[in-house]
Amino acid sequence: MIPAGFIQELLSRVDIVEVVGRHVQLKKTGGNLMGLCPFHGEKSPSFSVSPSKQFYYCFGCGASGDAVKFLAEHTGASFREAVADLAQQVGLTVPDDERNPEERAQAARAKEQQASLTDVLARAADHYRKQLRGSPRAIDYLKGRGLTGEIAARFGLGYAPDGWRSLASAFPRYDDPLLAESGLVILHEADNGGDEKRYDRFRDRVMFPIRSVQGEVIGFGGRVLDRGEPKYLNSPETPVFVKGRELYGLFEARAAMRQRGYALVVEGYMDVVALAQLGFENAVATLGTACGEEHVRKLFRFTDSIVFSFDGDAAGRRAAARAMESALPHASDTRTIRFLFLPPEHDPDSYVREFGADAFERCVNDALPLSRQLVEVAREGCDLATPEGRARFLAQARPFWAALPAGALSRQMLGEIARQAALPDAELASQWSAAAAGRPQRAPAGPPQEPREAGAARPFRAGPGRAAARPAGTRRAPRKPEDRIVHLLMTHGEWWDRLSPDDLDILHTLDGPHGVLLRWLERELHDHGARPWAVMRVALEADATTLEAFEATTSHDADDADGSFESLRWLLDGLLIVDLERRMSHEAAAAAADPGAMARFRELDQRWRALKASRPASADRDD
Repeated sequence: MIPAGFIQELLSRVDIVEVVGRHVQLKKTGGNLMGLCPFHGEKSPSFSVSPSKQFYYCFGCGASGDAVKFLAEHTGASFREAVADLAQQVGLTVPDDERNPEERAQAARAKEQQASLTDVLARAADHYRKQLRGSPRAIDYLKGRGLTGEIAARFGLGYAPDGWRSLASAFPRYDDPLLAESGLVILHEADNGGDEKRYDRFRDRVMFPIRSVQGEVIGFGGRVLDRGEPKYLNSPETPVFVKGRELYGLFEARAAMRQRGYALVVEGYMDVVALAQLGFENAVATLGTACGEEHVRKLFRFTDSIVFSFDGDAAGRRAAARAMESALPHASDTRTIRFLFLPPEHDPDSYVREFGADAFERCVNDALPLSRQLVEVAREGCDLATPEGRARFLAQARPFWAALPAGALSRQMLGEIARQAALPDAELASQWSAAAAGRPQRAPAGPPQEPREAGAARPFRAGPGRAAARPAGTRRAPRKPEDRIVHLLMTHGEWWDRLSPDDLDILHTLDGPHGVLLRWLERELHDHGARPWAVMRVALEADATTLEAFEATTSHDADDADGSFESLRWLLDGLLIVDLERRMSHEAAAAAADPGAMARFRELDQRWRALKASRPASADRDD
């Protein structure tokens, strides 16, 4: 951590008007300066910079902060990088942070490794570009897809020759460990103690460099020219490349997103490049994974509107449903999320080529809004002409609605869902409010059960490590972080002692069934210590209120029993980040009347940045 005193000294020396003015055209308006917000697309200036407060605020998207935060958010730099950049400009030296020598040395090694890996990947990208110029076959393939040399150069396209060791001509040492660490070379141990074999991962493929938001090459995607499997091959995950965080084309599309006012999420590398060739330079693609929350969160740094484009077939509909689940927690009242379904025989590239850019733009404008997509997905398999179908619709819609942030959209969606289910708004609000308060509605009694012997435990329907059966065709509800936190702690009670005071504080703020369960679990652990789940389950069954609360949570999956503490840590950090953001918003709103609010805001902002920087991608969470 950089000492707080140094941050205060730095902010007192830099001029936020000068910092922002390098990136945004500002005009004097009264005591402040105004410009077009760089964090979302807009046509009328709503981005205000205050010289007296040394603070910026956007009345359109709510972005706010000081000079350090602006530089980090706008350029994609880390907090420390932004501080170092500003410090250099005003002649200050960033002091050593408060980590112990071992931790600082480890961080320095990690940073050096990342720099080494990106250097290696950049050199490989140069090699592949040179190989493309000497391959008529690869050039003909790209021309056949309608791409020009200009667009190929803009995206850095290249070609990996059909040889086992093509990269040996690009690097002095083919046995350099960095070639394997970066995913460029595959190591294969020979049998009977022979020499280790090495060969290029990418062979006879058109190469698409994957760039970070700062423009560094962090990985590659390779597409076969003719037939072959797999059609697309991605770099493996490395210290600089995590598929669940990155979007292909984001570095190239940032400016176009702000100009057009939306981000277009498509399915493949070629769609991104081909659309840019046809004038739609605001397209990005996920890297062979479903669109997750990290992707959505990253896109909303550059625009307040996202259009997901999918094929209209069953696979496209499933992908759209996954994208919707990821987008719901970010659907604030100032953001727009839409879903574009093209005919099954078309992808965006082919559609634009056949019908023209104007026709595709009309499709984008007519794309399905999030509200209608939510209803469509929740209605899947439901006959709304029957009470049973409407009840099932409500059961499938409730977790989607619960994932929405509080606001006007959430209130309007409650009314829309109620109308679809033929219920008065107030009645549905009452039912769901009661369930959220820890008083879940009891399900109708099922068929008669065979009598149990005296003293026998009631049958246990579902729980961590025991997946609940779902009727065929029903959708699994999106998992809440609170659900997984509770289930992981129930099955791994020994982890409770590893939680920090901040962790316990955030857990004690949970209400509803999660609060009931955590209070019960804390009492059990205090009285009996950590016990196996089989024993905990019997204790849970003996407490009807707690069992009811447990069964009211949205998911009970077998993988919770095999979860890791790192998975729990990732989920808890997510709750802490949301809490810090809430408190930062409160302090920012109070800054005009409370002189001390800005100091508290900066302290919270430092904690938020440190937590975000230290939070790795989770390998054990649902995407």
